Amino acid sequence: MIVERTSVGLDVHARSVVATGLDSVTGEVFKTTLVPAQEEVIKWLRTLPGPVAATYEAGPTGFGLYRALTAAGIRCEVAAPSKLTRPSGDRVKTDAKDALLLAQLLRVGQITSVRVPTVTQEAARDLVRAREDVRVDLLRARHRVSKLLLRHGHVYYGGRAWTGVHEAWLRRIRFDLPHQAGTRAAYEADLEAVAFAVARRDRLDATITAMATESEFTPIVRKLWCLRGVSTLTAFALAVEIGDWERFTGASIGAYLGLVPSEHSSGQSRRQGSITKAGNTHVRRLLVEAAWHHQRRYLVGKTLQARWDQAPAAARARAHAGNQRLHQRWVTMSARKKKHTVASTAIARELAGWCWSLATLPD
Repeated sequence: MIVERTSVGLDVHARSVVATGLDSVTGEVFKTTLVPAQEEVIKWLRTLPGPVAATYEAGPTGFGLYRALTAAGIRCEVAAPSKLTRPSGDRVKTDAKDALLLAQLLRVGQITSVRVPTVTQEAARDLVRAREDVRVDLLRARHRVSKLLLRHGHVYYGGRAWTGVHEAWLRRIRFDLPHQAGTRAAYEADLEAVAFAVARRDRLDATITAMATESEFTPIVRKLWCLRGVSTLTAFALAVEIGDWERFTGASIGAYLGLVPSEHSSGQSRRQGSITKAGNTHVRRLLVEAAWHHQRRYLVGKTLQARWDQAPAAARARAHAGNQRLHQRWVTMSARKKKHTVASTAIARELAGWCWSLATLPD
């Protein structure tokens, strides 16, 4: 039930905030454009007939404004942009119209709010996303090195790439001819980029490992890593990105992560397509990668046993059942000649449910 007299929509940008307020008693509309300073927004909101509630869309400006308004005693909702109801025939979009729409939706209680992380959770999320950025940077840097060498006829056949042996082979390659000065400079720069990315990755890995063992996320991490394919880094990323596991069920978490098939049904017609790919891309990738580990025969190795020794008995028992189930699903799908990409996605969807089951397990 809406109890505030004035509902305010804020269209927040990096350099401006367009605000529209609706007085539910007099019907008066308040409009202004503010600088994106939290104290200025709060000062303007206090001039409106109270009590006041405000909303703005989740986006690159983060949750600082939400925390400032909440601390000032003003109810604030951070709206999920994908859930905003917009008129289908409206082809004019301006900041003022967006702010008015937000205020109207807040007035009638039609704002779907996103979950706002705590400051600690947001800091941990920044860490795992920085690790993901470094992974992409390292992949691109390595590709640049290998493709440059391929153009000049250097191909490595000595086994797996980017091992110690491969890196020694890379250092032996020389472009010493006078006309190869530009190639030499480019090659050395690309090797430096690889080394720099590896150093950044290792530094972030060490920080994540330390936080995974001694932080508020440790209990969930120690449950999640009982599953095959879920390493310390993966478990920590899942714990940080999902946050509040209680808001899901074993069935709904797959839809939240975009791992369920898209569908277009009408009347007697039902057509399903590829997965929706909605929600958190990072978590979806981690789960698909972890799903591939369940393809091999299930054995409790030294690494998995070491993780089990640090987890509660109930988590070990449930993870053991999950590992058996997921491997059997791979066997069944392989027998049915399913494509491996389709099978891995289906396993990832079920793996998300097992992760939820472990994360919500009582301590």
